[in-house]
Amino acid sequence: MKNSKIKILLIDDHALFRSGLRFLLETEKDFEIVGEAQDGLQGVKLANTLHPDVVLLDLDMPVMAGKETLQQLLSADPKLHVLILTVSEDNENLLECMEIGASGYLLKNIDIDFLLQSIRKTLDGDNILSPEMTTKLIRQLKNPKQQDNEPYKLYESLTSREKEILAWLTKGGSNKEIARFFNLSESTIKLHVQNILRKLNIHSRVQAAVFALKYGFNKI
Repeated sequence: MKNSKIKILLIDDHALFRSGLRFLLETEKDFEIVGEAQDGLQGVKLANTLHPDVVLLDLDMPVMAGKETLQQLLSADPKLHVLILTVSEDNENLLECMEIGASGYLLKNIDIDFLLQSIRKTLDGDNILSPEMTTKLIRQLKNPKQQDNEPYKLYESLTSREKEILAWLTKGGSNKEIARFFNLSESTIKLHVQNILRKLNIHSRVQAAVFALKYGFNKI
């Protein structure tokens, strides 16, 4: 993304909020708003046509709700970065969106600088959550229900180093931070993360972090 602008699609049913958000984002030289949608159905169609890098997605919308929109967006393009931008602090919404594969979950009351940083960081694969939602997610996953052995089989398919890196993902560690800790190159960490996602059969490091927290695989 160093040589081109970050293409952003806004999906939110409140026209005034979209206009204000667009104005703020367009003041950044590395951002380009490629489109706006007032509901999920329109948003999915625009995403398929415009191929944005990042989608800012509201949850409570007419025609097609946010979670269904998220599923369709990622079904069409699993590598798409979708940041939920909502007023909902509901634990169930948070967990479901993370499990579907959202790149982050942000509340609309966040500071604009935090939003700008979040958009840029998500392209580097960082886990992005509003601070208060991080606590909610950990609490929600603290006491996982009894499951079958499949998650544990998947976990045991990881190497010792991959298990360590998976635990770092639950703490929101970036590739740079993890590389510094293990005294390895960022490209090596990136390769380890790719192997983790492949072995766990998931698409994003956020999903990997949710998986590790849910089943208690977050000890470093």
